[in-house]
Amino acid sequence: MDYSIVYIVLACLFGFLMTWGIGANDFANIMSTSIGSKAVNVKRAIIIAIFFEFAGAYLGGSEVSNTLRHDIINTSTLLGSPELLIYGMLAVLLAGTVWMILASYFGMPVSITHAIVGAIVGFGALVYGVHAIYWKQVLLIGISWLTAPTLAGIISYTLFISVQRSILATPDPLANTERLLPIYLFVVGCILTRITVVKGFDHFHIALSIPYKIITTLVTALLITGLGIFLTQRLKLPPDASRRKRFLHVEKMFAVLMSITACAMVFAHGANDISIAVGPMAVVINAAKHQRILMDAPLPGWLVFLGTSGVVLGLLMYGRKIIATVGTKITALTPSRAFAATLSAAITIIVSTSFGIPVSATQTLVGAILGVGLARGIGALNLNVIRNILMSWIVTLPAASLLAITFFYLFHMLLP
Repeated sequence: MDYSIVYIVLACLFGFLMTWGIGANDFANIMSTSIGSKAVNVKRAIIIAIFFEFAGAYLGGSEVSNTLRHDIINTSTLLGSPELLIYGMLAVLLAGTVWMILASYFGMPVSITHAIVGAIVGFGALVYGVHAIYWKQVLLIGISWLTAPTLAGIISYTLFISVQRSILATPDPLANTERLLPIYLFVVGCILTRITVVKGFDHFHIALSIPYKIITTLVTALLITGLGIFLTQRLKLPPDASRRKRFLHVEKMFAVLMSITACAMVFAHGANDISIAVGPMAVVINAAKHQRILMDAPLPGWLVFLGTSGVVLGLLMYGRKIIATVGTKITALTPSRAFAATLSAAITIIVSTSFGIPVSATQTLVGAILGVGLARGIGALNLNVIRNILMSWIVTLPAASLLAITFFYLFHMLLP
């Protein structure tokens, strides 16, 4: 009997469940700054989530997927045993599913990157031996888990300090916001254009020279800047408004900027985390269909759609606990603070994704939020929540590895 269809169905089922868990945990974490700061209402957040998550998954995630599929385990050791790799990747998917859903239940923002990489290394080292693991690549990924949140924290700290000194702490915050907001909009527009429009040309194999890429980026960024200015000018403020109302109006203007920044962050999440989930699914499906290991086979579009759909559904159905933890409990967020944190995290993830390094979007954004909190003083941070989050990150690696090993042996016994 040919069990290929069984393997493919299990891969799709476990992969969909895992991406549902990613949506309930990891993606909810990404949307937490937008919703928690009240910069974006739930309806607008859903629209941003659906459109830019799909766009990021389709246009920006191939480098990360390739890293996970053939840069962690030495595939030359697997050529004679495709069924073992199938069991292993099914175990990785199920381990990620169990851990993400369990963490979501307790409201702890854990990293799917940690879970998947830890699970792959765990089962690979046990089944094929430690010599089969590309430890140098694993070390680089591990280092990125430390450097990415640190870098995001430094950028967000610096960015929010600049916002404080140039706008919020000045005698006339509204006038300074009107003067500086176009600059912030243009910077965000350049970043959003670079990772969507220019990345889209690359995805469809449309080669643009560097001058044309620069022109495309500048023109589209100017259009985004114009849109942002138009939206902020629609916000009404009475001429005789009090200082408090003028300050609240500044935050409303930053809410418009935050909405555009959230698009960049969601795109970055789709490019990074969907690839992490889809990678093991693609390995199982290709091995089952061809009865041999094809680690470099292209990702089918329907598989990316399946994974992204699971993420969006997970956010909508069960993301509220993580949104509450990250969006409100680490430090109090306003639109200006959320803007600094989200933009810093997006920049960090985009740079890492471009080099094929699977960083943790959860860690990166939490690091950025910590940077904003530190800019307001250590007393602005909820240290108990931060401690619990750090502990959940540390536990993720061994927990995912043990789960993957357990499920591997279970599949090895039950499947032919």
